[in-house]
Amino acid sequence: MAEFSKPDETRRVKVAGHEVVTYSWGSGDEVVFLLSGGPGLPCRYLAEPHLRLVEAGFRVVSYDQLGTGQSDRPKDDALWHVARFAEEVETVRTALGLDRFHLIGHSWGGWLGMEYAVTHPGVLASFVIANSAADIQHLVSELNRLRGGLGIETVRMMQRREAEWSIDHPEYQAAITLLNYRHVCRLDHWPPALADSVADWNMDPYMAVQGPNEFLYIGNLKDWNRLDSMAGFAEPCLILCGAHDEMTPNCALRMHRAIPNSEVAVFPNSSHTPFYEEPEPYFARIEKFLRDHPSR
Repeated sequence: MAEFSKPDETRRVKVAGHEVVTYSWGSGDEVVFLLSGGPGLPCRYLAEPHLRLVEAGFRVVSYDQLGTGQSDRPKDDALWHVARFAEEVETVRTALGLDRFHLIGHSWGGWLGMEYAVTHPGVLASFVIANSAADIQHLVSELNRLRGGLGIETVRMMQRREAEWSIDHPEYQAAITLLNYRHVCRLDHWPPALADSVADWNMDPYMAVQGPNEFLYIGNLKDWNRLDSMAGFAEPCLILCGAHDEMTPNCALRMHRAIPNSEVAVFPNSSHTPFYEEPEPYFARIEKFLRDHPSR
């Protein structure tokens, strides 16, 4: 595993009787807080590409959520639900002394960010919802549509394997691999930070919250919906997605219609990781949004 880019500051913060590890790069007055996807995925895959924001004058902060990366990995299913994770974000924010910061939440980090935004109003200066969705049941309908692109016989095979719970069968795993390369990251070779993070994925929180893969939602988040709640989020919001994203442009449109002060950007040659697939237009859009909406 390649070495994680050395942070300027690393701290351990007590959360729910355990400890999480936080990282900070840069010293700019404008703070960008990253919430990575998963759950169960180390923050490295998201932090590494976003360190170019440090070069642009921002301070970048992230952390390995409980159960991931260098943080503690307790064996306790009671810890793996979105409300507790949102309180974890608040604990980390308070410990680091952050106030009026910009939040970028990617995938599960977007769900977590929305949960945090509606339960801790007035803290965020702006919110970038990157490759995420606010209504899981609607997302499931979109994922089923994407699965349909594999053809009816493959869909039937996947449904049978899921019903029998034989999802470890090679033919099912082959279908998931194809979907991942179509709708998660379309690059022929995944960047080391992404590949290393995926290799270190803790499946305990992932299975409890979401399910066994990106295209089967059976965890405790399966009925989660924050569309109506986010209608009260007044701060600037940038909604990002890839044209080929598992969190489809239709998911982005529904959030845009629900969130009053929001705008949308769709990256035409990307799926779920435009910060790797189309980094130049992605970061140009991010930087413009952050500069247009300073925290102070």
